[in-house]
Amino acid sequence: MKRLYSSFFLLFSLITFSQIQHCGYDFTSYIVVNVHENGKTENEKDLKITIVNENEIEVININNMYSWNNSNQPLTFKQNYLINKEEEKDRYFFPYAKDNYFISVSNTFPASTFSIKIEDVSGIFKTQIIPLQSYNMYILCSSENEKQSRQFGPRTNRPIEVILERK
Repeated sequence: MKRLYSSFFLLFSLITFSQIQHCGYDFTSYIVVNVHENGKTENEKDLKITIVNENEIEVININNMYSWNNSNQPLTFKQNYLINKEEEKDRYFFPYAKDNYFISVSNTFPASTFSIKIEDVSGIFKTQIIPLQSYNMYILCSSENEKQSRQFGPRTNRPIEVILERK
């Protein structure tokens, strides 16, 4: 009888766990920045966008504390890029953004304690510091998104809009 009970419990556990759906973005969120000149829609190329602390010092991802990528490196945004083949509709590496800049962070990333720093390597545009908020994160798994939708305030999954100013 004890063996029958154990077998039944094991079978029930396997069936239950096999029905749990997981999201490809579990434990990960993204921060997306749409940065362009006033009156233009294309994002500027060759910008350096980093996450900085209150002293405007780049935040280091010590032992993957803030992101599952680039351990012990500064938290630096990358520009999204096309992955489609010729004669295909435009498909970007991060499908929820166009030619924007993005960074992958953990779902527990304390966004409201940091800012983003936007620097133009060519020197045409002024450097900008923009405070982050938790609603700036793209939360992509449905259960997390559903939780966010029930909260009052700005909605998630929208890029941070930055208008560049010339020097």
